[in-house]
Amino acid sequence: MLFSNYTLGNTALANRMVMAPMTRSRASIDGALNDDIVKYYQQRATAGLIITEGAPISKVGRGYAFTPGIYNQEQIDGWKKVTSAVHAEGGKIFIQLWHVGRVSHPRITGGEQPVAPSAVKGINKGFGPLPEGGYEFLEQETPRAMTKEDIASTQNDFAQAAKNAMEAGFDGVEIHSANTYLFEQFMLRSANKRTDEYGGSQENRVRFLVETVEAVAQAIGAEKVGFRLSPYLVIDDPDVDPEMPSLALKAVEQLSQHNLAYVHFSENVATWRPVPSSFRRQVREVWKNPIIIAGRHTKESAQDMLDLGYADLIAFGEYYISNPDLVYRFKENLALNANDRSTYYGGGAKGLTDYPISDPAVKHLQV
Repeated sequence: MLFSNYTLGNTALANRMVMAPMTRSRASIDGALNDDIVKYYQQRATAGLIITEGAPISKVGRGYAFTPGIYNQEQIDGWKKVTSAVHAEGGKIFIQLWHVGRVSHPRITGGEQPVAPSAVKGINKGFGPLPEGGYEFLEQETPRAMTKEDIASTQNDFAQAAKNAMEAGFDGVEIHSANTYLFEQFMLRSANKRTDEYGGSQENRVRFLVETVEAVAQAIGAEKVGFRLSPYLVIDDPDVDPEMPSLALKAVEQLSQHNLAYVHFSENVATWRPVPSSFRRQVREVWKNPIIIAGRHTKESAQDMLDLGYADLIAFGEYYISNPDLVYRFKENLALNANDRSTYYGGGAKGLTDYPISDPAVKHLQV
């Protein structure tokens, strides 16, 4: 089943293997793309679907230096080269739209104070420039609580970023509503102290996500829109919020009416808890569209998830860093390349495009 064809909305996929979104930090400081990024995605086009690294939708949405954006023409033109290269190899590609919320610093956002649902600091760090030169992980400053005008403006930024993605030639977009970035900050009681319609009850705390997904779906078509959740991870908060699984189910149920491309669950990274089968069954009860699951799966565990009916597609992260031809290696039971963790973030082509390729159909892309 892992290698069988699948239709995602109106996008035909060659197999059920997805390349998961992974920050690689190879863009310019202004978020412009380069030829190394183009080659990186082109080499991995045999994945049924590629989901790109997170692309900030605005300057204030940026939390890490050298991440490729999707909010100006230079960035759009850079992504056009990526989509053209992937499509030329027969691949399909969605872009992940990203706003980090409070996980940033004014030196990363071009001087703007980071925003969040409330003026509450988190524990995660952004990555940006130091006053004396060089780059380092920067402790959060207290963010500015978003006004209703900020919320509406951010929703418009997501819708515009989705339109930019269509101009760039993407097959669809994924809204990054996981990993304790902006949307999860609205969902967490510890981060959201609002007393208006975006805070308090569970209904209110998922409102920002639901409204934003609906705005993006209206802008480009629901069949081209997916969203990502991580209810069993803890990243930017010191404690487990026991409400997160029920909040995720509420969001999934409310968005189920829109015939979206998929919901994507991020699992088994950072500080994580096992996902109970009861949660997976509850998702299936309220969500009839495709489900993607990512979480350090092997070929065998991925097939198990498909066989159990818990997922329709499986996303692989680190395997795709070092194995551009992962589909071929899985099919032929070949050994996998070892990862060089020292090259995960930043730098140039080393550790990005120079891993060995065994698939004869992809050999021409070997650097």
